[in-house]
Amino acid sequence: MALLLFLILVAVVLGLIGAVVEGLLYLLAIGAVVFICALAYAALRFRRGGRRYR
Repeated sequence: MALLLFLILVAVVLGLIGAVVEGLLYLLAIGAVVFICALAYAALRFRRGGRRYR
């Protein structure tokens, strides 16, 4: 869960920097890709039911 929150936080920060700073629009694209990866990770993790195997 911590990794998912960290990825979303990184995506938001990169997106904000990319949108605000002129010439760094590529950071916005990287932030969007990281956000999509975080959503895919969450979908795969929560689809399994969140059970932990020992």
